[in-house]
Amino acid sequence: MIIEARNIEKRFGRDEALSGLSFSVAEGSVYALIGANGAGKTTTIKMMMNILTPTRGDLTLMGTPSRELTSCHLSQIGYVSESQVLPGQMTVGAYLNYLRPFYSNWDEALEKAMLRRFKLPMERKIRALSHGMRIKVALVAALAFKPKLLVLDEPFNGLDSLVRDDLIESVLSHAEGLTIFISSHDLNEIEGFVSDVGFLNQGRLLFENSIEFLNARVRSIRVTLQSTVRPPGTWPGAWIDPGTSGNVLSFVHTAFTEDRLASEIATAFGDVKFVQAEPMDLRSIFTAFARAEQMKGG
Repeated sequence: MIIEARNIEKRFGRDEALSGLSFSVAEGSVYALIGANGAGKTTTIKMMMNILTPTRGDLTLMGTPSRELTSCHLSQIGYVSESQVLPGQMTVGAYLNYLRPFYSNWDEALEKAMLRRFKLPMERKIRALSHGMRIKVALVAALAFKPKLLVLDEPFNGLDSLVRDDLIESVLSHAEGLTIFISSHDLNEIEGFVSDVGFLNQGRLLFENSIEFLNARVRSIRVTLQSTVRPPGTWPGAWIDPGTSGNVLSFVHTAFTEDRLASEIATAFGDVKFVQAEPMDLRSIFTAFARAEQMKGG
């Protein structure tokens, strides 16, 4: 695993930002840490980059504890953030000229290809660029030295869809041998290109899984019964976010298999008139899990 977090806790005074956070990122994957603003995503990334230190727990990148990362390790990690501060007084060209000598693996052909693709004005000062253009400069600087790991902290926030899609396409076109870790609160912007997701809610990881698993095993279920629904004392463990209205039952199945669904419902409720199972997008899945977590807490 290129990133491993085990039982991470982070406190700021009496405030608990992260609690029991564990996740792992396989080499070559595109892993998204998803959650609302304030969920703890940026705190997690700052600990990964050794900007912050975990209060408790173990966090390793490329096999090295985050607290022991050296300049040699950091030279294998590209980083782009929505709030990243670039030297506004420098031109695009001067900034890249400044960075180039720090990286022995800097690929000038790749740099030039990305500059052409993004149509970046080399003689313009960075402070005169739009937000989207500044993100493009940061991406060139983060990818030109061919890192092993690219960390993206809310990189597409505030960008229009055309610019966002262009940036995603550019990153993926240079992603051979690259592991990408991305944080986002906008699930729609990342759903089409990530391979794995972790759902973070108020400092706790609700779950992590591959997109392939979620597409195959998570369904929105709507059941029409012969008579009024009588909720069971305990819902099956794989059914979350249940709701009832008259003889209609709805829930999210987190371990769906088509051949077993009808028998599961019949065992719990008896005769069934109609069953509908629909795939769910990431936003709906996250919302269902977050509601289930709130119900536990309540």
